[in-house]
Parts: sequence; C-alpha cells; structure tokens
Amino acid sequence: MLNKFFIEEHVKQALQEDIGFGDITTDFLTNEDDYMYCVLNTRVDGIFCGKEVFTTVFNILSSKIEIKFFFNDGDEIKKGDKIAEISGPAKYILMGERTALNYVQRMSGIATETNKFQKAIGDNKAKIVDTRKTTPCFRAFEKYSVKAGGGSLHRFNLSDCAMIKDNHIKYAGSLTNAVKRLKQNISHAHKIEVECDTIEQVREAVSCGVDIIMLDNMNIDQMKEAVSIINGSAIVEASGNVNLATVCEIAACGVDIISSSAIVAKAPTLDLGLDI
Repeated sequence: MLNKFFIEEHVKQALQEDIGFGDITTDFLTNEDDYMYCVLNTRVDGIFCGKEVFTTVFNILSSKIEIKFFFNDGDEIKKGDKIAEISGPAKYILMGERTALNYVQRMSGIATETNKFQKAIGDNKAKIVDTRKTTPCFRAFEKYSVKAGGGSLHRFNLSDCAMIKDNHIKYAGSLTNAVKRLKQNISHAHKIEVECDTIEQVREAVSCGVDIIMLDNMNIDQMKEAVSIINGSAIVEASGNVNLATVCEIAACGVDIISSSAIVAKAPTLDLGLDI
C-alpha cells in the first residue's frame, strides 16, 4: 500500500514541475467559479491502477473537485468503460488533467503488462516479480502497480536483501568468499541471494547455504538440472530472456520466482482519457 503522505509529497513535486509559475492557458480562459464535468474513460482493455494518486492530484489543487470511481486498483477494465466521473472548478481540473493522467496511464500500463505475464505462467507455481530497473524516484508507484496487476515484488532497494552478482564474486575472489564475508557481517533479518550463470556455481551456492539462488540466463535444460540440484534447499529464481513467449516454459522448470524488468521497463502506458 502506498502511504498517503508519500503520495502527496510526490504529487506536489509533479504539479510544481508541470505548472511552474502558473498555467497561462487556463488562467486566462477560465474564471474561478466556472464549473466542469468530465469522465475518465479507457480506450483499450487492461488493468486499472492509480486511483488514490489520481484523486490526490485534484484534491491538492482544489477541495471542491469531486470524483466518483466505478473501478478500483487491480480491476479489469474494457475498452469504452467509464472509470470515473470528475466535477468541480474547470480551472483546476484542466490544470491537473495531464499530471493525473500521467500517473494512471503509467501505473495502469504496468499493472496490465504484469497481469499478462502472470496469466501466461498458467497453473505453474512460479510468480512473476519485478527488478530494480525502475524509473528514478518513481519506484514505489511502479512496484505498487506490479502488485495491482497480480505480480509479486523483488527487493525494494539495496538494503532489503543481499544479492551477490557477478561483479561481487569477481571482487571477492569467489562465490564462497563473498558469501562468507556477508554472513560474518549481515543482519540476521536479511536473506542472501546469489546470481549463478553456471551449474558449477549453483552447486557452490547450495554448499554455502544461501537463501535464494538466481539462475541467470540459463537455458531450459540447465534450469531443470539446477532445480534438481537445489532440491528445495533455497528459493529458486529464474531471470534473463523472459518474455510472454518464454515465461510459461521457464515456469514449468519448477522455479519459484521469475524476475523480469519487462513488466515495468517495457510496459506501454495504457490509453486512458479525460473527456468532457
């Protein structure tokens, strides 16, 4: 759940960025008491996300703006659906329109793309999760959107979980050295994940007793072998070459988690519009 104070601070910065010293178009076209009614519509099928953020944009601009929603975050929407009705001072609705749409179009796009991947996994146990390949200072909104779309979350930032990647291994001299040094210093509350790109590294990671083993860019046969070797001793994550055409086959290898940057970084915005 996104905290209200976090949303408000982020939205204020977004409005400052867009409005600047004033909306010179709307300021000279409208009067303070001009009233406006409009509708938030969807022009495509998808998963809606961003209700609270959308509302916050207009609430910050004017307490007189009223919004009635017909869908909640995570709901499936169909082309032509009326998502919400907005009414109030025309000046502030027009002023906030673009910022409000930027949030919900981006967030709904991520939720929709995530939902496609999770559905493509089918009946396999694997969960689709995001990565740290996110938009700077927009990560919380993107991760919230992944959840709304039916996905699960990887670590939120570098302080959540220790993830040993190839450059860490090279720096430490070996995978084993890296794990040992982390275990000597890490909090009991944090898990250790190791990125492995060979079967030999998988065996080494198992012997080190790590919590999560990522199979990085392995082919199907290698992933099946790795799952067999790990045999439940660690959470198994698959990453690399994940797309809608491959995700089900990867899931069928028996992995627990499939991480992909595509559900965020490559998600198109959803075509939503504010229509008078």
